[in-house]
Amino acid sequence: MDKAKRKRLEARGWRIGMASEFLGLNPEEAALVEMKVRLSQALRARREARGLSQVALAKRLRSSQSRVAKMEAADQTVSIDLLLRGLVMLGATPRDIGKVLGRNSGVAA
Repeated sequence: MDKAKRKRLEARGWRIGMASEFLGLNPEEAALVEMKVRLSQALRARREARGLSQVALAKRLRSSQSRVAKMEAADQTVSIDLLLRGLVMLGATPRDIGKVLGRNSGVAA
């Protein structure tokens, strides 16, 4: 957000902060949410790059299209394990996954 917009919002009484602050997440919880979102985004990008529909990926995963949609939306019911399984099924290597998780994560290992 640019500084001018931030000032306008704050002048009108809005408080600007991080989602983790709003939700009351501790650093570990925030890191897990961030990882899940990155994996979900990578899954969708990889599926689309391969020209697959959600239905086609669901068949490969022996799941449903709605489940794939939830995976791509980082739904709370989707495990990180399932996201990793989907990425691997789409050809992602451990190095590829590491790159996804390592991008500006701000999370120390």
